[in-house]
Amino acid sequence: MPRRRTLSDEQLLAMVLALIHAEGPDAATFAAVAKASGLSGSTLVQRFATKAAMLRAALLYAWDRLDAETARLAETVPKTPEGAMTLLVSLSQDYGDNAAAYGEGLLVLREDFRDPVLRARGGAWGTALTTAIARCFGSATAPETIARLMLSQWQGSLIWWGFSAEGPVAAYVETELRRFLAAVPVHSA
Repeated sequence: MPRRRTLSDEQLLAMVLALIHAEGPDAATFAAVAKASGLSGSTLVQRFATKAAMLRAALLYAWDRLDAETARLAETVPKTPEGAMTLLVSLSQDYGDNAAAYGEGLLVLREDFRDPVLRARGGAWGTALTTAIARCFGSATAPETIARLMLSQWQGSLIWWGFSAEGPVAAYVETELRRFLAAVPVHSA
């Protein structure tokens, strides 16, 4: 008879993800997760088999959460250029206001690039986000092109904020996206 799980998969994956964000992907060993979760290393091996599988499961869990948050925001923001900006600023809130910590978070992105399954999830999220942003520019001449440019501006602003760390990241992103909207013609055809 199998033993009852003391931690759900979701609870455990949240702990693994917290460890990854606090100490980096390389720190997510069975020993470290066992210490954080109170589960034995052998229990973790039974659940995940390998460290790579545990890391993938935690990062897929993170993608699930990001997909859900993106969909929620896409449904709630006004379908206007201002709504597109609100969506992206809202997605930036979780990056924190510490440039060094943000830089450490880029190690997670490295893991997404290394793993083809995670890389595909990132690509799918990018497609969904492009579609959501394009809906906010529905009356423009080229809404998808504007959406892709705005996403590039958003990601670029996150990188430049990391170098300057001028105030909270959300405020910096909002300022940069307002500059983008002022410079790009988003009027109807």
